[in-house]
Formats: sequence, structure tokens, C-alpha cells
Amino acid sequence: MRSIESIAKLDLAFSLFCLQNRFCYPFSRFSKAVSHTGDGHLYVVIGLMAFYFGGEHGKLFLLVGLLAFSIELPIYWLTKNVFKRRRPQELSALIPSFITPSDRYSLPSGHTAAAFLMASVIGHFYPDSEVFAMCWASLIALSRILLGVHFLTDVLLGACLGVACAIGSLQWLGA
Repeated sequence: MRSIESIAKLDLAFSLFCLQNRFCYPFSRFSKAVSHTGDGHLYVVIGLMAFYFGGEHGKLFLLVGLLAFSIELPIYWLTKNVFKRRRPQELSALIPSFITPSDRYSLPSGHTAAAFLMASVIGHFYPDSEVFAMCWASLIALSRILLGVHFLTDVLLGACLGVACAIGSLQWLGA
């Protein structure tokens, strides 16, 4: 139980560090824009572009992505509803929230899980884009913290979930 309390204290301290300074308000606009790229619309566009323009390689990309998301989404939903971790602004009045979250609980970060899932699949099929895709996913994860809707461990577990689902799908389909 002590380790959970230590993690919670670290999470709160990190969120306060990120959100209790003069830079948090100017960064919020950039964070909103970055976070919006992880809402899902772009994933559909990337998948359809790969399907239409990538031949068999692109079709396999889309298939792996669809399988990975069909695994990730139920795990994400179940985890959120089992742990029921409250969002940062609910735990401390010192933490501002710059957006209204799409659901009630914070663990894991769904935006981060989806971003790292997609970045992992992109990196596998298009290795020249891997560094860019992982940086983009990392910025989405950071934006969720800077918007005050997730803790550090929320995004770390989201990233692990996304990567694990991508790797599992790649292995399952032999890609």
C-alpha cells in the first residue's frame, strides 16, 4: 500500500510542477492542438491512406491497426472502470484543467494508448517514420498532463498498453 501512496504523491507533485508555473497557460493552447491530433480522426486518415496507396503492405497495416485497436479499447475501458482513478483536478484544487475530458476516470490515458499504438504500428511498417511517430505520441502523452486531465502514471500505463496491443497484433498476424 505504501508504494501506491508514493506513486500518488509523485504523480501529484509532477502535475503541480507542470501546472503551477507561469508557462502552463501559454502552453495550454499548444497542448490542446497536440492533444486534438490524438482524438482518433487522424488514425482513420492514416489507415485509409495506407490501405488505398500502400498495396498489400498498406492493407496489412490497416488490418494490424484494426486488430490492435479492437484489443486496446476493451482493455482501456475495463481498466478505467475497475480502478476508477479520479482526474487530477478532482484531487487538488491547485491543478487547473484546460479541457473537459471525454470520460470520468483517468487511468489509463486513452489518448496516450491510442497514440503509442499507432506510432508502434507506423514504426513497424514505415521504419523511416518511427522516430517522428514516437515523438508525436510522446507529445500527445505530455499534452494530456499539461492539460490537467492525466497524471504521469496514467500516460505511462497508456503508452505501455498501446505498445503492447500493437506488438501483440503484429505477432498474431505475423506482420
